[in-house]
Amino acid sequence: MNPFSSGTCLRDMIRAIRACKTAAEERAVMLGYPTHFGQMECLKLIASAGFPEKRIGYLGLMLLLDERQEVLMLVTNSLKQDLNHSNQYIVGLALCALGNICSAEMARDLAPEVERLLQFRDPNIRKKAALCSIRIIKKVPALAENFINCAASLLKEKHHGVLITGVQLCADLCKVSSEALEYFRKKCTEGLVRTLRDIVNSPYSPEYDISGITDPYLHIRLLKLLRILGQGDADASDRMTDILAQVATKTESNKNAGNAILYECVETIMSIEDDGGLRVLAINILGKFLSNRDNNIRYVALNMLMRATTLDAQAVQRHRATILDCVKDSDASIRKRALDLLYLLVNDNNVKHLIKELIEYLEVSDQEFKGDLTAKICSLVEKFSSEKIWYIDQMLKVLSEAGNFVKDEVWHALIVVISNASDLHGYTIRALYRAFLTSTEQETLVRVAVWCIGEYGDMLVNNVGMLDIEDPITVTECDAVDAVEVAIKRHTSDLTTKAMALIALLKLSSRFPSYSERIKGIIVQNKGNVVLELQQRSIEFNHILQKHPKFRSALVERMPVLDEATFSGRRAGSLPTAISTSSGAPSNHPNGIAKPATAPIPDFLDLSSDDVPAPSSSGGDFLQDLLGVDLSPTPAPSGADMPPKASTDVLLDLLSIGMPLPVQTGLSASDILSSSQDDKAPFVNFNGLASLSSLSANATSPANAAPMMDLLDGRGPGPQKSEENGQAYPSLVAYESSSLRVMFNFSKQRGSPQTTLIQATFTNLSSNVYNDFLFQAAVPKFLQLHLDPASSNTLPASGDGSITQNLKVTNSQHGKKSLVMRVRIAYKTNNKDVLEERQINNFPQNL
Repeated sequence: MNPFSSGTCLRDMIRAIRACKTAAEERAVMLGYPTHFGQMECLKLIASAGFPEKRIGYLGLMLLLDERQEVLMLVTNSLKQDLNHSNQYIVGLALCALGNICSAEMARDLAPEVERLLQFRDPNIRKKAALCSIRIIKKVPALAENFINCAASLLKEKHHGVLITGVQLCADLCKVSSEALEYFRKKCTEGLVRTLRDIVNSPYSPEYDISGITDPYLHIRLLKLLRILGQGDADASDRMTDILAQVATKTESNKNAGNAILYECVETIMSIEDDGGLRVLAINILGKFLSNRDNNIRYVALNMLMRATTLDAQAVQRHRATILDCVKDSDASIRKRALDLLYLLVNDNNVKHLIKELIEYLEVSDQEFKGDLTAKICSLVEKFSSEKIWYIDQMLKVLSEAGNFVKDEVWHALIVVISNASDLHGYTIRALYRAFLTSTEQETLVRVAVWCIGEYGDMLVNNVGMLDIEDPITVTECDAVDAVEVAIKRHTSDLTTKAMALIALLKLSSRFPSYSERIKGIIVQNKGNVVLELQQRSIEFNHILQKHPKFRSALVERMPVLDEATFSGRRAGSLPTAISTSSGAPSNHPNGIAKPATAPIPDFLDLSSDDVPAPSSSGGDFLQDLLGVDLSPTPAPSGADMPPKASTDVLLDLLSIGMPLPVQTGLSASDILSSSQDDKAPFVNFNGLASLSSLSANATSPANAAPMMDLLDGRGPGPQKSEENGQAYPSLVAYESSSLRVMFNFSKQRGSPQTTLIQATFTNLSSNVYNDFLFQAAVPKFLQLHLDPASSNTLPASGDGSITQNLKVTNSQHGKKSLVMRVRIAYKTNNKDVLEERQINNFPQNL
C-alpha cells in the first residue's frame, strides 16, 4: 500500500523509506501512483482551443512529464502551433512549457519559433523567449550561434525584466560558445558598462527599489556577465575598472541587498585582469564583511579571502587581527574557515605571535574544535621552527593543553627533535617533568615524558644542562620512578603508554641501581596482566633483571641519535624502503638488489596503458614496495636443478591462488592489472585485483604443468565441438544459473588465427518469459570486440526456444594472452528489471 494514500506526514514517509529493502520498494514509496492515464488527457487539453483548457494542460504536462518521456514528442506539433498563436497569453504558456521540459529534439524543431519571439512586441513574451532560449542552447550548444545577434539586441532593452533575462542569455551563450564570448567582448562590453553606470546613478524608482537600491538583481547579473567577459582579456578588463570601482565605493554596505552587490563586485574584481589597485579595494571590502554581525556574510568573506591570498597575500595580512578574532567565534563554521585562512597567512615574521595567540585560545576552546586547532598549530610549529628550543616549548604547551588530540606522527617527530638536541636534553626533561605533574590526563604528553625519563632520567635528578631561563627544581631518583609508576598504574593509560613505561623502568634500573629492587617489583606486578603484550614484556624484563645483570647496562644504554632527515622524508613519503647508511653507500633492498632512483609505481597504476614493461629483476621490483614483500627470484640450493620462480607468483599467492603457476605465463604484473577497455565496449567494469585473481588461471601453460583449478567455479568444456581448418574448439558454458544458461561455440576465420568467432546461445531455464533481453560484453585493451545484433529480444520460458548472438574477438597478443571477457545480461520479467554480470576467464587456451 502506498504510504501517501492515507495522507501520512513526513515522519511516516521517512520511516517507510528506511524500511525499504530494495530499490524497487523505495521507488514505490517515493514515486506514488502511476500517472500515464493523465498524460494523454493533458495532451487533449493542450490541443483544445480555449485558454483555460490549454493552461491546465500545460500545467499538467510540466508536472507529469520530463524530457525523457517518449510521449513528449506528441506535443511538439501543438507547441509549434501555440508558439505561432495570435493570443500572446497562449504563446506565453507554450514558452513556459518548452522552457521547462524541452528535450534536444524539441529544441532543434522549435528553435526558429523561439528565436523569432525574442523580437516580439510584448516584453513579457520577449522575457519568456529569452529564458526558453537558455534551455535550448544548454540542450543543443550547436544552436548558440543562431541566438547571438538576438541576445545582443536584448542588452539595449529598457524594460528590466527583459534586460535581466537578456544578460543571463548572453552569459550562458559565452559559456557554450567561444565565438559568442569574443563577439560580446568586442561589441557589448561598453554597452554593459554604460547600463551598469546608469543603474548605479539612477534616482529612486519605486518599481525596482529594494531597500533603497535600484534593482540589485540586475546589478548582480551585469557584474557576473562582466566577470565572464573580463576574465583572461586585459582590454575588456580595462574598460570595466572604473565602473567596478564606482560600484564598490557607492553601494551601501549596511543593507543585505547592498552586501550582495558588493560581494559580486569583489568576485568580479578578483576574476578579471587587474593591476592590483582594485584588488586592494576588494580585499578591504571583505575585511569590512568580517566585522558584520551576519554569520553568512562573514563566512563568504572568509571564503573569498582564501582565494585572495594567492593574488595579494600582503593586502589580506592587514586584516589578520580580524581573522584571528573569527577563529574565536562561537559559530563552528566561521571558526573552521577562519583557521584555514589564518594557516595560509602565517609566515616567518608573524608565526611566533600567531602561535602564541592560538595556544592561548587552545586552553579555552571547545572540545570539538581542539582537534582541528591542535593539528594546525603543530603543523605551523614544525614548518616555521627556526630554533629547537622554541619548537620544544610550543609542542610541550600543546601537549599539556590538548595532548589527547595530537596525532602519533606529531609526538614521534617531537621525540626525534629532542633526540637531536643534545644540549637541550636536561632542559627538556625538566620541562616535561613539570608538565607531567600537572597534566597526567593528556596521553601523548605522558608518553613523551615517560620516554624522556627513561632516556635522560639521570639528567633530571642531577640538574644537568641548567639554562638561565629555567627555575631550579629538585627531583630525586624516587620521584622519577614514581612518575613512571603513575603512568603504568593509571587506569586511563592505554597499551602503548604502559608498554613504554615498562621500557622506561627497565632503563631506570640501570641508571638508578639503588632503586633496582623497587623497579623489579613494579615490573613483576604485570606478570599476570590480561594483556598479552604487557605480560610478555614483564616476564622478559624480569628475566633480564634477575639472570643478566652484567649485560643490563649495555642493553639499556641511551638510544642513538635519530636521523631527523630520514624521519621527515618518511613522513612525506619521499624515501625508499631502505635507509641510507652513514658511510654514504647506496640504499639497498633487504635482498641486496639496488633500488633505482624512481620506481615505476605510476606505471603500475596506469590502467589506460596496455604495454607497460614488466618489472626487471635487476632494477628493483615495484611490487615489493607496494606489498612490502620480497618478490625477487629465490636462489635455488646448490646442486638443485630448479627454475627460478616468477616474481608475480608471490603476488598471486597473496591472492589465495593455491597451486603452482608455470614460469612463462605470458602475463606481467602490469599486464594483469591493465584493465583499459576497448572503445567499442559498452561498459567498463574490470576491477584490478579481481581481474588479477581470475586472469592468472588463464596463462599459457607448458605441457608438463599441473592442471589449473577453476578459480571462479566456471563450467568445464561441454561435449559439443566445432572445427575449422582441422582445429577443434570445445564449447563453453559461459554462464549458468537457476534461470539462465549462456553457451559459447567457437570457430576461426581462415588465414586469421588471431580472430575468434563466437556464437552465444541464451536459454531461459525459468517458467517466466524474459522481455527486453540485452547482452553486453567488455574486453581488455589488447582485445577488439564486435557484437552483431541478437536474433530476438524476447527469450521464451522453460527452454522453449533460445536467442543467438554472434561475437567477433580479435586478440592482438594471440599466443601470449588468453581471451577474457566480462558480460552483462539485462532483461525484464514480471515487470521487474534484472541485471546479471559475470567475468569469463575459462576460455580455451588456444583461441
